[in-house]
Amino acid sequence: QLQLAESEGDLVQPGGSLTLSCAASGSTLTHYDMAWFRQAPGKEREGISCISQKGAFAYYVDSVKGRFTISRDNGKNMVYLQMNDLRPEDTAVYYCAAGPVCSVLGPPKRRDYDHWGQGTQVTVSS
Repeated sequence: QLQLAESEGDLVQPGGSLTLSCAASGSTLTHYDMAWFRQAPGKEREGISCISQKGAFAYYVDSVKGRFTISRDNGKNMVYLQMNDLRPEDTAVYYCAAGPVCSVLGPPKRRDYDHWGQGTQVTVSS
């Protein structure tokens, strides 16, 4: 059974950077597309980025495009989210997820992802 665990989040000043990592155990990530979701207070969980099984393509929602970069190292069973130029509106609990679908046509959908990490808090504030 695949298990996912995100790295610890942090309090970051606006304009700052943070990299989240997601470590997998129990199975190899090569079988899965991977995604990052986030959930802000009072809002629904939204998919913000995903990456295909071998990293051939990735998708970003407009709100993070150009600022966030998703990557994966299948040899280490790890997925990463590099976040630059962070804004207060990026404040949320961030989740990594594994599933069978990452499309360049639209954001990852919660219903398509079967395996989830526990989430990690990222707060952007001065």
